[in-house]
Amino acid sequence: MSMAQRERQALVQTMAAAGPDAPTLCGEWTTRDLAAHLIVRERRPDAAPGIMLKPFASHLENVQRRVAQRPFPQLLELVSSGPPWLLRPVDSLMNLTEMFVHHEDVRRAQTEWEPRELSAADEDRLWKVLTGLARMAYRKSPVTVALVTPDGRRTVAHRAGERTVVLAGPPSELLLHAFGRSAVRLEATGDAEDVAAVHALDRSV
Repeated sequence: MSMAQRERQALVQTMAAAGPDAPTLCGEWTTRDLAAHLIVRERRPDAAPGIMLKPFASHLENVQRRVAQRPFPQLLELVSSGPPWLLRPVDSLMNLTEMFVHHEDVRRAQTEWEPRELSAADEDRLWKVLTGLARMAYRKSPVTVALVTPDGRRTVAHRAGERTVVLAGPPSELLLHAFGRSAVRLEATGDAEDVAAVHALDRSV
Protein backbone atom coordinates (compact mmCIF):
# COMPACT_ATOMS: atom_id res chain seq x y z
CA MET A 1 0.00 0.00 0.00
CA SER A 2 1.40 3.39 -0.97
CA MET A 3 1.83 6.22 1.49
CA ALA A 4 -0.98 8.09 -0.26
CA GLN A 5 -3.31 5.15 0.31
CA ARG A 6 -2.24 4.75 3.93
CA GLU A 7 -2.78 8.46 4.61
CA ARG A 8 -6.18 8.31 2.94
CA GLN A 9 -7.36 5.50 5.22
CA ALA A 10 -5.86 7.17 8.30
CA LEU A 11 -7.57 10.44 7.36
CA VAL A 12 -10.93 8.69 7.08
CA GLN A 13 -10.45 7.06 10.48
CA THR A 14 -9.47 10.38 12.03
CA MET A 15 -12.49 12.16 10.53
CA ALA A 16 -14.81 9.39 11.70
CA ALA A 17 -13.46 9.66 15.24
CA ALA A 18 -13.70 13.46 15.23
CA GLY A 19 -17.24 13.58 13.85
CA PRO A 20 -18.81 15.61 11.03
CA ASP A 21 -18.77 18.97 12.81
CA ALA A 22 -15.19 18.91 14.07
CA PRO A 23 -12.98 21.85 13.09
CA THR A 24 -10.06 21.58 10.68
CA LEU A 25 -7.16 23.84 9.80
CA CYS A 26 -8.86 24.64 6.48
CA GLY A 27 -10.42 27.94 7.50
CA GLU A 28 -14.05 27.47 8.50
CA TRP A 29 -14.35 24.00 7.02
CA THR A 30 -15.54 21.19 9.25
CA THR A 31 -14.60 17.57 8.65
CA ARG A 32 -17.82 17.26 6.63
CA ASP A 33 -16.75 20.14 4.39
CA LEU A 34 -13.28 18.67 3.98
CA ALA A 35 -14.69 15.28 2.98
CA ALA A 36 -16.91 16.99 0.40
CA HIS A 37 -13.89 18.83 -0.98
CA LEU A 38 -11.95 15.60 -1.42
CA ILE A 39 -14.87 13.93 -3.17
CA VAL A 40 -15.47 16.81 -5.57
CA ARG A 41 -11.76 17.07 -6.34
CA GLU A 42 -11.63 13.43 -7.44
CA ARG A 43 -15.11 12.76 -8.78
CA ARG A 44 -16.47 15.99 -10.24
CA PRO A 45 -14.24 17.09 -13.15
CA ASP A 46 -16.81 19.74 -14.04
CA ALA A 47 -16.34 21.46 -10.67
CA ALA A 48 -12.77 20.62 -9.61
CA PRO A 49 -11.16 23.38 -11.76
CA GLY A 50 -12.74 25.89 -9.38
CA ILE A 51 -10.15 24.90 -6.76
CA MET A 52 -7.52 26.76 -8.77
CA LEU A 53 -9.46 28.95 -11.22
CA LYS A 54 -11.60 31.79 -9.87
CA PRO A 55 -14.08 31.86 -12.80
CA PHE A 56 -15.19 28.35 -11.80
CA ALA A 57 -15.18 28.97 -8.04
CA SER A 58 -18.92 29.65 -7.67
CA HIS A 59 -19.82 26.41 -9.45
CA LEU A 60 -17.37 24.52 -7.26
CA GLU A 61 -18.88 26.05 -4.12
CA ASN A 62 -22.40 25.08 -5.15
CA VAL A 63 -21.43 21.51 -6.02
CA GLN A 64 -19.41 21.08 -2.84
CA ARG A 65 -22.26 22.40 -0.72
CA ARG A 66 -24.64 19.85 -2.21
CA VAL A 67 -22.18 17.01 -1.75
CA ALA A 68 -21.64 18.00 1.89
CA GLN A 69 -25.37 17.49 2.58
CA ARG A 70 -25.04 13.73 2.13
CA PRO A 71 -24.89 11.52 5.23
CA PHE A 72 -21.46 11.69 6.81
CA PRO A 73 -20.82 7.91 6.67
CA GLN A 74 -21.51 8.04 2.92
CA LEU A 75 -18.99 10.85 2.50
CA LEU A 76 -16.36 8.89 4.39
CA GLU A 77 -17.01 5.80 2.29
CA LEU A 78 -16.52 7.78 -0.91
CA VAL A 79 -13.24 9.25 0.36
CA SER A 80 -12.08 5.82 1.56
CA SER A 81 -12.81 4.11 -1.76
CA GLY A 82 -10.25 6.28 -3.51
CA PRO A 83 -10.28 7.95 -6.91
CA PRO A 84 -12.17 6.62 -9.94
CA TRP A 85 -10.35 3.88 -11.85
CA LEU A 86 -9.12 6.35 -14.48
CA LEU A 87 -7.08 8.22 -11.87
CA ARG A 88 -5.80 5.28 -9.85
CA PRO A 89 -2.55 4.90 -11.82
CA VAL A 90 -1.56 8.41 -10.69
CA ASP A 91 -3.00 8.17 -7.18
CA SER A 92 0.39 8.22 -5.44
CA LEU A 93 1.52 11.22 -7.44
CA MET A 94 -1.73 13.15 -7.23
CA ASN A 95 -2.76 12.41 -3.66
CA LEU A 96 0.29 11.97 -1.44
CA THR A 97 0.45 15.57 -0.23
CA GLU A 98 -3.33 16.02 -0.41
CA MET A 99 -4.01 13.15 1.97
CA PHE A 100 -1.07 13.80 4.28
CA VAL A 101 -1.72 17.52 4.68
CA HIS A 102 -5.48 17.15 5.14
CA HIS A 103 -4.97 14.32 7.63
CA GLU A 104 -2.88 16.71 9.68
CA ASP A 105 -5.49 19.45 9.14
CA VAL A 106 -7.95 17.30 11.07
CA ARG A 107 -5.46 16.04 13.67
CA ARG A 108 -3.95 19.42 14.48
CA ALA A 109 -7.24 21.25 14.77
CA GLN A 110 -7.86 19.18 17.90
CA THR A 111 -6.51 20.19 21.28
CA GLU A 112 -3.25 18.77 22.58
CA TRP A 113 -2.10 17.36 19.24
CA GLU A 114 1.41 16.01 18.84
CA PRO A 115 3.38 15.34 15.64
CA ARG A 116 3.33 11.76 14.46
CA GLU A 117 6.56 9.79 14.20
CA LEU A 118 6.78 8.81 10.55
CA SER A 119 9.11 6.19 9.17
CA ALA A 120 12.36 7.27 7.54
CA ALA A 121 11.00 6.06 4.21
CA ASP A 122 7.88 8.23 4.52
CA GLU A 123 9.93 11.25 5.56
CA ASP A 124 12.10 10.66 2.47
CA ARG A 125 9.00 10.65 0.26
CA LEU A 126 7.84 13.94 1.76
CA TRP A 127 11.30 15.49 1.35
CA LYS A 128 11.24 14.70 -2.37
CA VAL A 129 7.88 16.41 -2.68
CA LEU A 130 9.02 19.37 -0.59
CA THR A 131 12.09 20.12 -2.69
CA GLY A 132 9.87 20.30 -5.75
CA LEU A 133 7.33 22.76 -4.37
CA ALA A 134 9.38 24.84 -1.92
CA ARG A 135 10.28 27.50 -4.49
CA MET A 136 6.61 28.08 -5.25
CA ALA A 137 5.62 28.12 -1.58
CA TYR A 138 8.18 30.75 -0.54
CA ARG A 139 8.29 32.75 -3.79
CA LYS A 140 6.94 35.89 -2.10
CA SER A 141 9.52 35.94 0.69
CA PRO A 142 11.45 39.21 1.09
CA VAL A 143 14.47 37.24 2.37
CA THR A 144 16.26 34.02 1.48
CA VAL A 145 14.59 30.92 2.92
CA ALA A 146 16.51 27.70 3.56
CA LEU A 147 15.00 24.43 4.74
CA VAL A 148 17.10 21.92 6.69
CA THR A 149 16.41 18.56 8.31
CA PRO A 150 17.89 16.97 11.44
CA ASP A 151 19.94 14.58 9.28
CA GLY A 152 21.59 17.44 7.39
CA ARG A 153 19.58 17.70 4.19
CA ARG A 154 19.21 21.26 2.97
CA THR A 155 17.46 23.09 0.16
CA VAL A 156 17.19 26.80 -0.60
CA ALA A 157 13.53 27.49 -1.16
CA HIS A 158 13.96 31.11 -2.23
CA ARG A 159 16.86 33.49 -2.77
CA ALA A 160 16.43 37.16 -1.96
CA GLY A 161 19.66 38.81 -0.87
CA GLU A 162 21.99 38.07 2.02
CA ARG A 163 19.46 37.96 4.88
CA THR A 164 18.36 34.39 5.48
CA VAL A 165 15.75 32.59 7.51
CA VAL A 166 16.48 28.93 8.19
CA LEU A 167 13.56 26.61 8.96
CA ALA A 168 14.70 23.38 10.60
CA GLY A 169 12.69 20.24 11.21
CA PRO A 170 11.71 16.89 9.73
CA PRO A 171 10.39 16.92 6.15
CA SER A 172 6.83 16.33 7.36
CA GLU A 173 6.83 19.53 9.44
CA LEU A 174 8.59 21.53 6.72
CA LEU A 175 6.07 20.34 4.14
CA LEU A 176 3.13 21.41 6.30
CA HIS A 177 4.69 24.86 6.74
CA ALA A 178 5.25 25.12 2.99
CA PHE A 179 1.55 24.38 2.50
CA GLY A 180 0.66 27.36 4.67
CA ARG A 181 0.04 25.63 7.97
CA SER A 182 1.12 27.33 11.19
CA ALA A 183 0.43 24.41 13.54
CA VAL A 184 3.91 22.95 13.08
CA ARG A 185 6.93 22.13 15.21
CA LEU A 186 9.89 23.85 13.58
CA GLU A 187 12.91 25.84 14.66
CA ALA A 188 13.27 29.15 12.80
CA THR A 189 16.52 31.13 12.94
CA GLY A 190 17.30 34.55 11.53
CA ASP A 191 16.42 38.15 12.28
CA ALA A 192 13.21 38.27 14.30
CA GLU A 193 11.44 40.51 11.79
CA ASP A 194 12.52 38.28 8.92
CA VAL A 195 11.27 35.16 10.71
CA ALA A 196 7.94 36.85 11.37
CA ALA A 197 7.70 37.86 7.70
CA VAL A 198 8.31 34.28 6.53
CA HIS A 199 5.72 32.88 8.91
CA ALA A 200 3.22 35.49 7.70
CA LEU A 201 3.73 34.75 4.01
CA ASP A 202 0.96 33.61 1.72
CA ARG A 203 2.47 30.18 1.15
CA SER A 204 -0.34 28.80 -0.97
CA VAL A 205 0.81 26.61 -3.83
